Parts: sequence; C-alpha cells; structure tokens
Amino acid sequence: MADGQWIDEAVALVRRRWTPSPRVGIILGTGLGELVEELDIEAVFEFCDLPGFTSTTALGHRGRLVCGRLDGQPVVVLDGRLHRYEGHDAGQITRPVHLFHRLGAGGLIVSNASGGVNPQLLPGDLLVMDSHINLMFMRIEHPGQGAGGELALPGRQGRWRASPYHQPWIDTAMAVAAAGKFRAMTGTYVAMTGPNYETRAEYRMVRRIGGDVVGMSTVPEVTVASYLGMKVLGLSAVTNVSDPDHLQEASADKVVEVARSVQPAMRAIVAAIVAGEGQLDSSQ
Repeated sequence: MADGQWIDEAVALVRRRWTPSPRVGIILGTGLGELVEELDIEAVFEFCDLPGFTSTTALGHRGRLVCGRLDGQPVVVLDGRLHRYEGHDAGQITRPVHLFHRLGAGGLIVSNASGGVNPQLLPGDLLVMDSHINLMFMRIEHPGQGAGGELALPGRQGRWRASPYHQPWIDTAMAVAAAGKFRAMTGTYVAMTGPNYETRAEYRMVRRIGGDVVGMSTVPEVTVASYLGMKVLGLSAVTNVSDPDHLQEASADKVVEVARSVQPAMRAIVAAIVAGEGQLDSSQ
C-alpha cells in the first residue's frame, strides 16, 4: 500500500458506517477493555478489516476500533493496541492516532497497565502521567517521514513538545480522583520495549532516573499525538509495586486482574474529560 493511502481508505471505511466527529480518541491498554461496555456502541471495526491495521496478539487486547457515545458525546476507542514486542514498528503502532485525528478528534486519552517503582504507590492505584522517559530505543517518525506510511496534513505545521501532556486535563483527572476517593498521583511513566518484566537492576535504574512506573507502550502514540497538536492525557493502572530487594513473580493474568480494578476511576475521569470537551465545543 502506497504511503498515506491507508489513511484515506480507513477514514472512508469508518465514515461509511459512522459520521460523527469524535470529541476525543481513547486507547485502552491491558486489562482496561471493559471500559468499552460503558459506551453506546454505534459501529465496530476489527483491526484485520481496517486498511493499514494488523491484528494484536497481546493478552487483554481485543483489537478493534469502537465508535460510539459516552454520556451522549461521540468518541472513538481503540480496544487494544499494538506493541513493539509483537514485532511492530512505530509507524504501525501510531496509525490509530492518525486515524483519530483525521476523524476529527482534538485530543487523545491513552491508558496502560504498569509496574510501580515509587514506594508511595500501591497495586490498584492510578498514575496520572505528567511526563515520560522513552527507553524503547525505537525511532518515532513525525508525519511525513519514515517507512510507516505516515503523512503530513496540508497546511499544518506540527512540532515536538517538551511536555506533551495537557495540564488542564491532568488537573481535571486529579480533581475527579479526589472527589471519588480514588487513590491517584501524578508522575513519570518509563517506557521499555518488553515483553519481559524488569530485572532487579532495571527497577533500581528506573527509580534513579526519576520514574514512578514502568511499562511497555504509550510513548509512541503520545509522541505522535503531541506532534499533531492533540491534547493528551495518560492514565496508568499500577498493577504491582516492585521492591528490588524482595522481588515477587508477576504474571500477565494478575496484571490484567488488577488493571480491571482501576476501571471505575478511569471511567469517571474519561467521562469528565469528554463532557468538558463537549461543553467547550458547544460554546464556540
């Protein structure tokens, strides 16, 4: 498929069945797919049916694009994502962000499951990302460059941001968490390639360089969304907290189980953000 052709075909396919302009695009990470059940679903597309997309193999990732409404507001949701450890490059991983943007979404809410390295955290806590550290060692091309078939939007000048996370959305997330008595803190997400969990030495390194949690995703999508000028909110479900001197075995099934316990907090935050964007749009 020629560079850029996939996006035109994917947009056309979605528009044949769903025409609203989404307030935001949402990417659901490991164990968080049940948030889709909160939507009034209007159209569903399997990854394998979308031009330019490929199926996901990660546990807890269903691999579909879901279009619908959350509390009456139109949203588009990626129910599962692609990872570098599945063999995908940054161009493939970030294609959903380009699709969200072309469909009209002005913001991206991205979620993931992570391991905590900050001793103030507990399993089941929510980390609202206010920064990240990229240790994935993969080139993330900006639109218009690279082998991923990405494209620049006519007449738009994107730019890399030193802080891609949208502070007003961070403030909203923390206010919602406080009102709902959900355990939450802001902090730094460290992205590594995986698929293995970290060693004792790696946990110590992550903490020393300023990380609060560590995971295997999110940074490519956030980077491209930021370049495209989208507002970004990152939500990380803390599934375990590491003590490097007393490491315990972490299983994928347990990660998924604990991540699901964070869904009420995420649902409340996402609903507040989407409602706020709806009010902003109606006032303009």
